[in-house]
Amino acid sequence: MRLLSVFRRGTSLAGSILLAAACFATVSPAFAASGPTLEQMLGYPFIPEIAASKNGNRFAWVENVRGVRNVWLASPTDAAPRQVTHYTQDDGQEITQMTFSPDGSSLVYVRGGDHDADWPVKGNLAPDPDNDPSEPKVTLWSVPLTKTTSTPVQLTQGDSPAISNTGQLAFVKEGQIWMVGLPGPAGSVGNAHRLFFDRGKDSSPVWSPDGMRLAFVSGRGDHSFVGVYRSAQQPLLYLAPSTSFDMEPVWSPDSRSIAFVRQPSQGNMPENFLVQQPHPFALWTADPVSGEGQKVWSSPDTLEGSLPEVGAREPLFWMSGNKLVFLAEMDGWPHLYAVAVTGGQARLLTPGKFMVEDVVPTPDHHELLYSANAGSTDGDNDRRHLFQIGTDGSAAKELTSGDTLEWSPVALAAGKVAYIAAGAQQPPAVSVLQRAGDAHVLDTGGAKDYPAQSLIVPKLIHFKSPDGLMIEGQLFRSGSASTDQPGIIFVHGGPPRQMLLGWHPMDYYSNSYAVNQYLAANGFTVLSVNYRLGVGYGRAFQHPAHAGPAGASEYQDVLAGACYLQNVRGVNANRIGIWGGSYGGYLTGLALARNSDVFKAGVDFHGISNWVPVLAKGGGLPEHWYETSPQWKQAIATAFAASPDADIDKWRSPVLLIQGDDDRNVPFDQTVELSYRLRRQRTPAEDLVFPNEIHGFLRWADWLRADRATVSFFETHFAVLPTKPNPQQH
Repeated sequence: MRLLSVFRRGTSLAGSILLAAACFATVSPAFAASGPTLEQMLGYPFIPEIAASKNGNRFAWVENVRGVRNVWLASPTDAAPRQVTHYTQDDGQEITQMTFSPDGSSLVYVRGGDHDADWPVKGNLAPDPDNDPSEPKVTLWSVPLTKTTSTPVQLTQGDSPAISNTGQLAFVKEGQIWMVGLPGPAGSVGNAHRLFFDRGKDSSPVWSPDGMRLAFVSGRGDHSFVGVYRSAQQPLLYLAPSTSFDMEPVWSPDSRSIAFVRQPSQGNMPENFLVQQPHPFALWTADPVSGEGQKVWSSPDTLEGSLPEVGAREPLFWMSGNKLVFLAEMDGWPHLYAVAVTGGQARLLTPGKFMVEDVVPTPDHHELLYSANAGSTDGDNDRRHLFQIGTDGSAAKELTSGDTLEWSPVALAAGKVAYIAAGAQQPPAVSVLQRAGDAHVLDTGGAKDYPAQSLIVPKLIHFKSPDGLMIEGQLFRSGSASTDQPGIIFVHGGPPRQMLLGWHPMDYYSNSYAVNQYLAANGFTVLSVNYRLGVGYGRAFQHPAHAGPAGASEYQDVLAGACYLQNVRGVNANRIGIWGGSYGGYLTGLALARNSDVFKAGVDFHGISNWVPVLAKGGGLPEHWYETSPQWKQAIATAFAASPDADIDKWRSPVLLIQGDDDRNVPFDQTVELSYRLRRQRTPAEDLVFPNEIHGFLRWADWLRADRATVSFFETHFAVLPTKPNPQQH
């Protein structure tokens, strides 16, 4: 389970008292200047997804403006994009998984569900009582692209679309693979039917290039198979079945072989989170006719040989020349490697101290595009730029550079590249790269009237934790700031995330970035801390000793950040607050419980307050009484000691607790219990609960309300006057 693998690491904190005693200041109120309202600051357009047709002649993206999500379309030569859907409501229904038909004449997308920034959870989700009190469904839609104007057609309920070269749409519904035909010329839709029965929970349908067979993953709880459907007259075929987890199937170009990732399963045996253990993996290929398979390559049985935990999925590509390209961390960084399908040593393609993300092959599968926190501009390890590389060992080509950020590339015809670009001030937008250094932005009008020039360019800062680890962060401070400002520490969630020197690729953290911008423009100095456990600084940084339930060693980075902030010229050391969501909410609670002497107020979005029940529900603790050895008793005691609940009797600072009660990631009872504990000991605690909302709020209006409450809470507790809107910004 990815949640537990993320939280498997973590110890006791040294140096808290020393840091807390190091900073002193006097108290006096600060006053906010006029500028954009919070609603204006949060009104940025966001691009959560971009996709290209198989031949690269068309590409599409989703744009979310104040909760209204729509699909836009362009070709590599278009001067202006075309809007192909026309939704008008902030109804919380996401648009995801855009899939072009093989000839690019139509586009299928999924509407509904939750593809959350931290931990994706699919399913029927919160209705919007303001618009429709009925139960929402995850649905598949198709829209023709050959007409200037067209109307999307709802196909059926389902998820995970995969279209064959014969126009058959396979998808997932209720854990099984179903099929439906694409709409005909008149727009008529055929009846959807279950393609076959499988005893597992099916996912990841992938058609063979010849369109004759369908590969899929059959999840069986404590193991999984890669299966192949051939026809209604032939039984399902499982490829080299074992007790392992098999995943990420990819077809060879000639449809004669399938490659997949295999990782050993530990069954229901929990792994003691006090000690890090290797989680190696292997690449296999198998015959889709006989089912016989063979191992191509395996990672070393070391921590560095573990399957990377840096994204929603681990990429595996069958490239030209019969080479498999995959992501691994054998040199301590998430990098691309290539190995021949026949086996042998894996070649490192992307050496260097940076992480690789967003990997896609070019249409001919000769090269790969990717984003990385690399480049020649100072601070690029806190940005993203685009690169292109082959599999022959030649050096990567830098496609973008400078103080901007670029991510999610897709390959277009004639060697062009579409991607999402942003800056410190300019919110995300789609750009097309003609050649290195020559790009143009496709304007949809979504950023019209956005007060981009009012944003602050954050400053990259460094400071050391008590154990000597160097920590980076982004400092938000207005050039016209007062000399006696409150300081705010922001801590991201995940925790495998990294805050950047600009807008973020994830909508959850773009929201955080906008709030930090607003706070900095209105009477606060903000420091966003990239604490250990985050990505972007190597595997050792992401997987430190004694972190999370194993001891919360990452908290010393947060406290060290507060000490740094207390010493920033113009910041009042006695007026430091903290806020964050998810794992950042956990660290917020830990800060207020352990160091109310430093953190004088905080806002905790859906954070964990007690590790023990979370680990018990998630399978991270022994299920049977006979396994509760002294070692496990020590683990449970350590997990509780690393929880805010363990130090709640020292918690004196006021807090605002925010959560949706349909949270599928952090149990809502964590906030219920924490609220009760705080009120019982008369610690000032306020609640803001969103009925039917999930972990990453689906409605923009709910984010606005929560963020308004956050700003107001800090303004109240730090005597900062509310912002007076600037009439020129309306």
